[in-house]
Amino acid sequence: MVTPWGEITDTIPQDEDFDLADIQRNGELIALTLTGPETYYDYHGRHLGAQYLLCQRFADKLGVMLRMEVCRDSAEMVQRLKDGEADLVCYPVTKKGPGWLVGQDKDDLQHELQAWYKPELLDEVKKEEEFLLSSKSVKRRVFSPMLNRENGIISHYDSYFQRYAATIRWDWRLMAAQCYQESTFDPQARSWAGACGLMQIMPGTADHLGLPRASIYDPEQNIAAAARYLGELDRTFSDIGERSERIKFVLAAYNGGHFHIRDAMALATKNGKNAHRWGDVEPFVLGLSQPQYYNDPVVKNGYMRGSETVDYVRKIHERWNGYRGIRTVRSTFAPSAVPQKATHERKKKYQI
Repeated sequence: MVTPWGEITDTIPQDEDFDLADIQRNGELIALTLTGPETYYDYHGRHLGAQYLLCQRFADKLGVMLRMEVCRDSAEMVQRLKDGEADLVCYPVTKKGPGWLVGQDKDDLQHELQAWYKPELLDEVKKEEEFLLSSKSVKRRVFSPMLNRENGIISHYDSYFQRYAATIRWDWRLMAAQCYQESTFDPQARSWAGACGLMQIMPGTADHLGLPRASIYDPEQNIAAAARYLGELDRTFSDIGERSERIKFVLAAYNGGHFHIRDAMALATKNGKNAHRWGDVEPFVLGLSQPQYYNDPVVKNGYMRGSETVDYVRKIHERWNGYRGIRTVRSTFAPSAVPQKATHERKKKYQI
C-alpha cells in the first residue's frame, strides 16, 4: 500500500511461513494454553504457572514479548494453532522435552525450542514459583499485632484507620486487622508482585485510585487509597444486602480479585446454594483450585488459589474479633473441604 508517507507493508508476511525470524522481527511470541495451577493463572495481578514461566523464559531467549492466550479446552488450542492464530501451544512438559505443539511450517522455531530446553528448567521455574508464593517473597518488618492492648491502641496508624474507615462506614478496627494481614503494619512492605505499603496496593491500582506512585508508601495516603478501593468493592457487591456478609465478599475480592469471587458465586448458584452468603460461597472459592470447577462453563476467569483467599478472610475476622475483645468460635467447616462434584465435568476432545 502506498501512502503520502511512502510504502507500508504488513509486518506479518502473507505469502510465506511465519517462522522464527519473522517472530523475532515482529517482537512477539504468541502461545496458547489452558488455565490451571501447572499452566497459567492470575495471582494478585501477576501471571504465574510453571508452563507460563517456562514459556516466558523461552520468549526472553528469543528476545521477544510473550502473549499468552487462554483457551477453553485442548480442542480449541489445536484448532487455533492449525489456523495460524498462534506460534505454539504451551502445555505440560514431558521427560523428553517440552510437550508443546509448534505451528506448522515453523521448523526453525521447533529447532530453537528443542535446542533451548533442558529438563532442569522446569524444576527451576517451579522453585521460583514456590518462592514467589511463600511469605519469604514479601519484604517487610514484622510488628506486634497490637501496640498497647490495655489502652486499646492497635498501631501507630490508628487515627488514619479511624478517619478513612468512617468514609466507607467500616469499623476502623476491621481495617486495622486487614492492614496487619497485608503488611504487619510495615509502611515499607513490598511484595514480589509489586504491592506496596501498609495496605499492599498495586501500582496499577494506585493509578486507578489517584494515588501518586511517589506517595504509595506514605501511610496516610496508602490507607486513604485503600479505603477508596474498599468502597469501590463494596459497591461492586451491592447486590449482597446483608452488610456483615458483604464485608466478607469485599475482603475476599481485595485479596483474590472480584472476578474470581463472582465465579465462585456463579458456581454456588448453579449448585443450589445462596450466592449472597459467604458460608455457601466459600467452598466454591476453594473449589476454583480444582479442574472440575475452574473448567465449569459458568466460570469466566479460570483457576485461582482459593485457599489463600479463604484463609485471608478468616484470619482478618479472627484478628478483628480479638481487637474488639470478642472470643472467636472456629467454624466446623474444614478449609480443605470442597464440595464433591459428579456431573458437569468437561471432557477434553484432544489430549496433548
